[in-house]
Amino acid sequence: MRFFIVEDDPSVVSNLEDIISTNNLGTVCGEAGDALIDVREIIAAHPDILLVDFLMPDKDGIQVVRELREAGCNAKCVMLSQLSTKALIAKAYDAGVDFFISKPINVIEVRAVLSNVINQLNNERTLAGIRSMFGEASATAVPAPTAAKPQDTPTLRKIQNILNQLGMSGEKGAEDIMGICRYLLDQNLPASRTSITTLCERLSDTPKNMEQRIRRAIAVGMANLAHLGIEDFMNETFTRYSGTLFPFEEIRAEMDFIRGKRDRGGKVTLKKFIDSLLVFTED
Repeated sequence: MRFFIVEDDPSVVSNLEDIISTNNLGTVCGEAGDALIDVREIIAAHPDILLVDFLMPDKDGIQVVRELREAGCNAKCVMLSQLSTKALIAKAYDAGVDFFISKPINVIEVRAVLSNVINQLNNERTLAGIRSMFGEASATAVPAPTAAKPQDTPTLRKIQNILNQLGMSGEKGAEDIMGICRYLLDQNLPASRTSITTLCERLSDTPKNMEQRIRRAIAVGMANLAHLGIEDFMNETFTRYSGTLFPFEEIRAEMDFIRGKRDRGGKVTLKKFIDSLLVFTED
């Protein structure tokens, strides 16, 4: 993958380059940030993924992303920021930001988020290739959509970003979680009003398998979050989700399990996770 970094702090640029290179995520095709940013320069570099700082000397990262989108740039945009207010996060999503990485940057979080972005890009390209191969048949069999796709809604994009931050997007169960969230949002129902088993029965021909995939995905998210907490207890992603999406006592148990202080990790509760996920993304 080709990365373009928009960041005025040389130390951050260097750290990002090291993470990308060390983890074989791709190559850095360009940098900007120490002068007035020209979006034409970014587009000319043909990046797949753009890493852009929110706080810039001449224009903020949101404005940079907005100008890129208006110019037709389709690169995935990952914002590096300490954004915490819902209003600013919503503004970033509206401008075209796809993912967030918290500052100060953390190796585990950067690696997890970028790996998930790459997986999503690869999946989208595979799907596009399949659609291209069978484009004519699809055009006659499926009517053109007349409204925005559900996954393009702000709330679902926020949910997808949270799964990315937790390192869950590469799990098959993450797609199931998105399907359940989409269904609950369409029906205007909280997860607490029905059982996960019932939801899986409504949405899948193999509900038990679906439930198992979801459980495994959430367990991966808990483990990733626990690892972040062990490395940096004040990490923004850790502090944001450890007491909201997961009960903190279960995260603590998972951390102790990773440290070898207990035989079992934290318990995963599917309904609480999904309900908390929907509540957390409310405006």
